[in-house]
Amino acid sequence: MPFGNIGIGGLILILIIALIIFGPSKLPELGRAFGRTLSEFKGATRGLVNGDDENEDGKKDDAPKAAAAAGKQGS
Repeated sequence: MPFGNIGIGGLILILIIALIIFGPSKLPELGRAFGRTLSEFKGATRGLVNGDDENEDGKKDDAPKAAAAAGKQGS
């Protein structure tokens, strides 16, 4: 049974069940957490596909360039 074909009725049912379980005050918080998680996952996937070497700070990893420069200076 594939989960890609949930449809509108299935989404409404899931939303109603989530509303009953978590209550209306927790749903915005859960939505924000889900959005952040999805955003981080997309960024990591995009980085893997593009082959970027980025640190957790989002800055490029210059360690190989720094090591090469240090090797040239030491010669």
